[in-house]
Amino acid sequence: MTGDRTAKVPQVFAGRRWLLPSAVADELDPDVERRGRPRRTARDWVVDVCCFLLAVAIGLAAAQSLDGDTATPHSLAVVDQLFGVLACGAVWLRRRWPVGLAVAMIPVGFVSNTAGGAAMVAVFTLAVHRPFRYVAWVGGAQLVLAPLFFWLRPDPDLSYAAAVVFTELLTLTVIGWGMFVRSKRQLMLSLRDRARRAETEAELRAEQAQRLAREAIAREMHDVLAHRLTLLSVHAGALEFRPDAPREEVARAAGVIRESAHEALQDLREIIGVLRAGEPDDTGRPQPTLGALDALVTESREAGMKVTLANRVTDPATVPASVGRTAYRIAQEALTNARKHAPGTEVTVTVTGTPGEGLVIVVRNPPPEGEVPHVPGSGQGLIGLTERATLAGGRLEHGPEAGGGFRVRASLPWG
Repeated sequence: MTGDRTAKVPQVFAGRRWLLPSAVADELDPDVERRGRPRRTARDWVVDVCCFLLAVAIGLAAAQSLDGDTATPHSLAVVDQLFGVLACGAVWLRRRWPVGLAVAMIPVGFVSNTAGGAAMVAVFTLAVHRPFRYVAWVGGAQLVLAPLFFWLRPDPDLSYAAAVVFTELLTLTVIGWGMFVRSKRQLMLSLRDRARRAETEAELRAEQAQRLAREAIAREMHDVLAHRLTLLSVHAGALEFRPDAPREEVARAAGVIRESAHEALQDLREIIGVLRAGEPDDTGRPQPTLGALDALVTESREAGMKVTLANRVTDPATVPASVGRTAYRIAQEALTNARKHAPGTEVTVTVTGTPGEGLVIVVRNPPPEGEVPHVPGSGQGLIGLTERATLAGGRLEHGPEAGGGFRVRASLPWG
C-alpha cells in the first residue's frame, strides 16, 4: 500500500508542477532531488516576465515625466534613466538574491525615479521569500526615505503630500500583498506536513496493529501447542520409564500421543495459515471459550490426569467471548503446568462469577508425591497468562500455597 501511494506522487506533480512556484513544488514533491536552487517552472517564467514588464512600464512612465521636469538637470536625468535600466535588468535576479537586490534598491531608488517599479518588485519578492524581519528593515527604510526623496525631487504632476502618501500606501500595499502570498505558501506547506504526519502515523498504527496481532498469535501458539506437546512429553516419558506396562495402557498412551500430535499439527497449520494470509481465517475452527472447559477437562482425564471441575456459572454462553476465551486459556495453561510439575495429583478447577461482579477461575493442585522427572519447558507460561489477563482488564495471581501445593487465581471482568 505504501509503495503504491509513493509511486503515484511523481505522476501527480508531473502534470501540475508548472502551475506552482518552483520553491513550493520542490517542497511538496517528496521524491524530487534537490541540488541547489530550484529550477523555474512555467509559472515562474510567466511571473518573472510580468514583473519585468511592470518594472519597465513604471520606469518608462517615470522617464516621460522627467522630460517635462525642468527642475531636474539633464545629467541627473541621464543618470536616473541609466540606473532605471540597470534596476529593470536586475529584476531577473530577484529569486537568486532577494535580500541583496532589495537592499541595493534602497540607494538606487533614492537616486533614480525610473527604478521605482524595480524597487517595488524587489520589496514584493523579499516579502514572499524571506521572514518579516528583513521586510521590516528594507520596507521601513523605503518608507522613511520617501518624504526626503520628494522633498529633494518634487513630482511635477502631484503635490508633495499627495506624492508622499501615494508612495507610502503603494509600498505598504506591495509589502502586505507579498506577506499574504508568503502566508498562503506556508499554509500549503503546513498542510503538506500534516498530511505526511498523518500518513506516517497511519503506517505506525498499522505496524503496531500487525505487531499486536503477531503477539496475540504467538500467545495462542504457546497456549495451544504447550498443552498438546506436554501430553506428548508426559506419555512418551511414561512409556520410557515403564516399558513393561500392560498392552492396554501402552495402546491407550500411544493413542493419546497420536491424537495429541494430530491436534498439534492441525493447530500449527492453522496458525501458519493465519500468518501467511495476514488476517484471521474465519473458516477455521472456532476459538474455544468457557463452554469448552468441560471438553478440556475430559481430555485431561483421558490423558491420565485427576481433574475435578466445579463450574458454578449458570450459563457459560452468556460470558463474553473474549472473557471466556481468556478463562479457557488460563485453565488450559494451569492444567498443563500441573501435569508437568505435579503429575499424579488431583487438580481442582473452580469457576465462579455473575454479570457485573466478574468471573473468577481458580486452579489448585497439591504437592506431588516423590521426585518429579524433569520436563523441558520455556517457563514463560505464567508470564503469558498474566499478560493475557491484564489485556482482558483483569488480574492473575499465582504462587505456592501453605501446604506445599500451587494455586493460580484469575479475576476477569464480566460486565
